[in-house]
Amino acid sequence: MSPHQGASTGTSVHADSLYTLAEILRQPLLWPVTLEMVRAESQRVRLDEKLRGARVLLTGAGTSAYAASAVASAWPLASAVPTTDLLVDAERYLTGIDALISLARSGDSPESAAVVEHVRNLRPDIQHFAIVCDGEGALSRSNLDGLIVLDPRTNDRSLVMTSAFSNLVVAGLVLASLAQRQSETIAALVHELSASAADRLPEIDDACQRVTARIRDRIVVLSSSPLLGWQREAGLKTLEMTAGRFPLISETYLGLRHGPMSFVTPDTLVLCLLSSDPVRRRYEADLIRELRAKKIGYLVGIADAKESLGLFDQLIPAVAPRIDDALRTPFEILGPQLLGYHLSLRTGLNPDNPSPDGVINRVVSGVKIYPQRAVETRKSK
Repeated sequence: MSPHQGASTGTSVHADSLYTLAEILRQPLLWPVTLEMVRAESQRVRLDEKLRGARVLLTGAGTSAYAASAVASAWPLASAVPTTDLLVDAERYLTGIDALISLARSGDSPESAAVVEHVRNLRPDIQHFAIVCDGEGALSRSNLDGLIVLDPRTNDRSLVMTSAFSNLVVAGLVLASLAQRQSETIAALVHELSASAADRLPEIDDACQRVTARIRDRIVVLSSSPLLGWQREAGLKTLEMTAGRFPLISETYLGLRHGPMSFVTPDTLVLCLLSSDPVRRRYEADLIRELRAKKIGYLVGIADAKESLGLFDQLIPAVAPRIDDALRTPFEILGPQLLGYHLSLRTGLNPDNPSPDGVINRVVSGVKIYPQRAVETRKSK
């Protein structure tokens, strides 16, 4: 899909923006490709057998850390820790772990390769695998027990990760399903939602443009706990693509009452991903009604129109409103990505490089790796 195909959605492409929109729009086309690549490689190296029943730790940096969190939500016995924490405090997180899976776009962030060596030294018994979008990066050349390289088209050229994020999550969900002997279920889901997302993209894009025009000063992103990876990535896209010009917090619905509600003003965009779970949705609806009663927040829901219950000022169509929340992240991230894109254009930035002064870069640099601390052997008293 060329960048100019975005014109069919009514998008006005920034003259200097060549990549970001195309990388967002082609995601539904790549999800089935990622599915088949992961299944084939897993079968080739018997990765599903190695991970079956294993206590898995998923890791990544920045957006890849949020991808790891999203995958862990759908994987019993799995947890997620950012490489930025794992590097400096590995002993805390490796207890009881059988396998480590690193997720990365380029794998060239200094922490990515350093974590492999660090974990090898601390726990040589842990199997270490990686899923990457760039097979030439430093992580791919590390001392791994297995490597899955995704389609090159997932290796976004834009500064911001969009296609890389959703495809890393899909890849992780496929691995989780293989380890749980549920691969046919996830395969059917990926194919169905790929087609649904492709059909709904123009409608999602139009809604995001309307929402963008209404944003005044600050933003709140809300989800329930199985979607924390989605929530944090949704917030990060706007921060990155607008160079931080809009103050933003990400919270759970129930957590917002405990202090963070003081952030919400009448003009604040409150972006709400409505849960597929009826019990969670009741708690969410109560909070939204409370905001409306207090006359604070411009309430925008990512939801199915039939289930939105008249809660919102505006709707962005949900791609997967009825599947398990733990599986929704890669499919529901399209809306926040397009919001960030259009808000970037509105603020006069280039979405491909919204940080022209180099405050942030496509690949993190400047991280000095220090020798790991000596591990003391403590005798039990």
